[in-house]
Amino acid sequence: MEYVKLKEQLDIYLKKLFPITRSITGEGNRETLRILQEIIPLQILEFPTGQKVFDWTVPKEWHIRDGWIKNSRGEKIVDFQKSNLHVVSYSKPIHFRGRLSEFRDKIHYLEHLPDAIPYRTSYYNEDWGFCISYNDFQKYFSENEEYELYIDSELFDGSLSIGELRISGKSEKEYLISSYICHPSMANDSLSGVLVTAFLAKYLLENREKLEHSYRILFVPETIGAITYLANFQKEMEKIDNGLVITTCGGTGKFGYKQSWEKDNFINQLIEDTFRESGIEDFLIYPFDVHGSDERQYSSQGFRINCATITKDKYYEYPYYHTSLDNLDFVLAENLEKSLELYKKVVMKMDKNIVYRNRYPYGEVMLSKHDLYPKTGGAILPGSSVSALEIILNILFYADGECDLFEISKKIGADIELVYREAKTLEEKGILERV
Repeated sequence: MEYVKLKEQLDIYLKKLFPITRSITGEGNRETLRILQEIIPLQILEFPTGQKVFDWTVPKEWHIRDGWIKNSRGEKIVDFQKSNLHVVSYSKPIHFRGRLSEFRDKIHYLEHLPDAIPYRTSYYNEDWGFCISYNDFQKYFSENEEYELYIDSELFDGSLSIGELRISGKSEKEYLISSYICHPSMANDSLSGVLVTAFLAKYLLENREKLEHSYRILFVPETIGAITYLANFQKEMEKIDNGLVITTCGGTGKFGYKQSWEKDNFINQLIEDTFRESGIEDFLIYPFDVHGSDERQYSSQGFRINCATITKDKYYEYPYYHTSLDNLDFVLAENLEKSLELYKKVVMKMDKNIVYRNRYPYGEVMLSKHDLYPKTGGAILPGSSVSALEIILNILFYADGECDLFEISKKIGADIELVYREAKTLEEKGILERV
């Protein structure tokens, strides 16, 4: 029953959030964050236009009311009210009449996807434009006709909005979970990640008492939002080592993941282990590169946060990317739920990856003295070929204050869940201490 309930919730919020006109600033982002507050207790942070954030400046706020093109008979052949992708995001206001030759370079379409409206932006460059399907361009535009073009928008000193939620665990050491909120009417690119992040945060809140680590969860406009947050919370972000950037995880294609900037970082192997344990053997692996989403900012030299991304039709890789065909026919709630379950498993494994120090480093600990040897000696744990005693001995051998539990689990071929369980026992006995 719980499975059905979650899928229904995801479907409701997909339909609720999909039509909102989002951009890097503006009321659409605030509306999106307010809706997410129905799921989790987000704090909405505002950063003023003109604020210097490293090499960038928080841009003007953009608001659009309407936009259209009329033919010579006064009929609207392009209409923002029918699709908010019809107007290039961040377009400045315009109103004039002219022939196609006078504004052809302001009309965007895709010949290889003739039914799709492309998504285009004019961030950081005051310009304007319209987007239309190639079929409609062929149908409605001719060289000899005169057209009326109108965009009712404004750019003004306002603010940039970011959603933030910090969930405290037993340790102040944090993991980062981030998604971007700036794409309008695209279900896989952006919205799938937004909803999976929100419901993942809800899951963490529901399991807060069990959490070993703390979590910083962000909803930002891509690039400028991440940079703005990093600039305003530099000291806090410099302390974070690992994270997840959640996006494009709702398509119909194969699962895959983009590796973090350090290929050998534990988060990459942990994701692969999770895929295989979930019966997903033919997953795709995308090596880290500087193109992509906000991992570019979080992994930059000043922060070096190892961020990975689980995908289901990754950005750039599917034909509907940045078009109107990335819609609610392409992305279904059941696909989001599958991705959400994978992320839950990954996060709970991440959460158990603790660094311990053996408080008795000189020689072997006398396990019987601590009431450990009789209980575990020679016992085989269910589902594992490694005995509890062997796990304990290896933990004590490798727990030097630098080797984490995931690394120990890989050395001995045991699941991190089993290693974590025995490490917790050793911690309760006062034999291990957290670093």
